[in-house]
Amino acid sequence: MGSTEVNEGGENDHLPQKQPSHMDQDLDAGARFVLKSKGSWMHCGYHLTTSIVAPPLLSLPFAFTFLGWAAGIMCLVVGALVTFYSYNLLSLVIEHHAQLGRRHLRFRDMANDILGPRWGRYFVGPIQFMVCYGAVIACTLLGGQCMKAIYLLSEPNGSMKLYEFVIIFGILMLILAQIPSFHSLRHINLISLFLCLAYSACATAGSIHIGNSSKGPKKDYSLKGDTESQIFGIFNAIAIIATTYGNGIIPEIQATIASPVKGKMFKGLCVCYTVLTVTFFSVAISGYWAFGNQSEGLLLSNFLDDGKPLVPKWFILMTNLFTILQLSAVGVVYLQPTNEVLEGTFADPNSKEFSARNVIPRLVSRSLSVVISTTVAAMLPFFGDINAVIGAFGFMPLDFILPVVFFNLTFKPSKRSLVFWLNATIAVVFSALGVIAAVAAVRQIVLDAKNYRLFANV
Repeated sequence: MGSTEVNEGGENDHLPQKQPSHMDQDLDAGARFVLKSKGSWMHCGYHLTTSIVAPPLLSLPFAFTFLGWAAGIMCLVVGALVTFYSYNLLSLVIEHHAQLGRRHLRFRDMANDILGPRWGRYFVGPIQFMVCYGAVIACTLLGGQCMKAIYLLSEPNGSMKLYEFVIIFGILMLILAQIPSFHSLRHINLISLFLCLAYSACATAGSIHIGNSSKGPKKDYSLKGDTESQIFGIFNAIAIIATTYGNGIIPEIQATIASPVKGKMFKGLCVCYTVLTVTFFSVAISGYWAFGNQSEGLLLSNFLDDGKPLVPKWFILMTNLFTILQLSAVGVVYLQPTNEVLEGTFADPNSKEFSARNVIPRLVSRSLSVVISTTVAAMLPFFGDINAVIGAFGFMPLDFILPVVFFNLTFKPSKRSLVFWLNATIAVVFSALGVIAAVAAVRQIVLDAKNYRLFANV
């Protein structure tokens, strides 16, 4: 045990091997090169924060427009409690199997072992890939939209189109995608943690400033639309909140922790949820208080009224800049499962990580992956609607349902115990919510379809 304890902080990267040899022998190239187990619990906290506390939190006031004050805050609290609980359960299951000598490094490994190989190959693997790659596309599109917002502030009649900014952001992603392993992102993700605090503080301060000034809209917290629209709106809002809390890569993040892993994930989650509580609640409450049912899909859009800034231009520029920089970090984190699959397919685990045999396929495959995601983001500027469907079909099972199912199947708590019934209730309730939210999201696509155009400049 002594030799593994030395490596906990990830400081001794120069040591030749850190994993026990029996576990290292049968690792494929994806696990060996992308999911290196060298990190500490603090590094894990940085990764978790970047993957959860991301710019989609700026759409929380918009979710509140469908729910109102009481239901909005209740959904936010329930989302925090259920995800913190389910992520901890997932961590305990991974620790349990690691103690039995089967350390799960990927979500699909867990599904293979607990539910059977078909579940891993045909359900969990594809859903996780769809969620993570969807998040990369969404980050690229949002990055382009934020760049365009900065451009229009300085050039109100400028001729550059949205897809051009998406391509510029894609070039930044192309460079960052070459960072070799998940563990290598720890310093970027520390900066990302401060960036999410920065733009959340800016969004909160801007909302309070506008809410207290005469320039802001008249405060109206009533629910808009007829009864049918209001009902579907509620489920749409639940999908937005679920996606905001979504992660989908807990096992991959836990895989970056150096052995022994026991208890480290809980500390990392505490770091993440401290930042999450400060940011989610301050942005949601201040944004909805200031703009009421006029809150836009992205809170920063409310800082402009018919193109005229309601706060100083430099403030909008700074907030968008913080958001763009963090989006690049979030995009690279969600590229890791794709990188791991590409590395496992094209790399040779018996060659050195930086040998020509592995570097050339890595460079080509990762670049191609980013080019495809950037092209999709540029072509489909209405990807936000598609992402709501991905959230309902993807984040609901991965983050709300599977963790409690895995726990009950692994630890087999008594059917008379509170834990068994709590987990069963979470699985049933969120399965139903996931199906209804997916229907609501598809309905929204149908309603908005008349406005869709490829490469639209929205």
